[in-house]
Amino acid sequence: MSSPIKSSPAPLASRDNRWLKLFRMALRGGLPTESGSVGVEGVRLVEEALSSGCKIEAVLFSESGQRHHAKLAPFIDRPELAFPVLTTSDRLFEGVADTEHPQGIAALVVPRPAQLEDLFAVPAHKCSPLIVVLAGVQDPGNVGTIVRTAVAFGATGAVTSATGQSGTANPFSPKALRSSAGAALHLPLVHGAALGILLAQFKLNNISTIATCAHDDTAQSLAAPWEIDWCQPIALLVGNEGAGLPEDIVHSADARIQIPMERRVESLNAAAAAAVLFYEAFRQRRGK
Repeated sequence: MSSPIKSSPAPLASRDNRWLKLFRMALRGGLPTESGSVGVEGVRLVEEALSSGCKIEAVLFSESGQRHHAKLAPFIDRPELAFPVLTTSDRLFEGVADTEHPQGIAALVVPRPAQLEDLFAVPAHKCSPLIVVLAGVQDPGNVGTIVRTAVAFGATGAVTSATGQSGTANPFSPKALRSSAGAALHLPLVHGAALGILLAQFKLNNISTIATCAHDDTAQSLAAPWEIDWCQPIALLVGNEGAGLPEDIVHSADARIQIPMERRVESLNAAAAAAVLFYEAFRQRRGK
């Protein structure tokens, strides 16, 4: 274990500075730091991170990014907050940033730890658990958008899992966090759960599994979104963008769901389909 990094009020002037190496690893490299923090970049994402209640390891401004300090001052200028606020040159900031036109503000944030057991509890303001399971969703943009939609329409948790066909993109990678607009920092989220164990835990905790289906192979047993009782404890299974969910997962689910469309297209984008389903869940659960 390395010793704690001490910050200096002076601007960071070397690309080999340990803080800049950490930001480069988290943002450009897309990897968590030794302490488990991930990188967020841009005014909106940093503001989301600062307001999420997650632990902040550091905030970094570039010279031109200092113009955003006033907007974030309520979060970073409180004396009880212990994280360092660092500065560097625009050139060095561009060297650690993951975006093409960086805004000059980034943060290292430790996502709130969550266990599967955390997802089974019923929040006081919700009628029942509503969990989204991303199984083999490979595109980080889709992962982030699905998480963002889930939060917007009242989901209580999320899980990512690999299938025998593909893995699921890390919801805390820079691209996924941008697509989720920071929503992944506000939702109890378990990354990398084993799918078989996950489904067994749902059964033990009386959570119904709903498999999304893009094709008509089992048309006689497919439900429309409004035919599902979304006020019961539900785990919505969303599969790979091209292949969908593995066949054995589809047939073992408690129900299979498909979105009726006036004009048949190949399939809806995974994120678009999830948005339709979560809106129906929101409509029912709000009335409840």
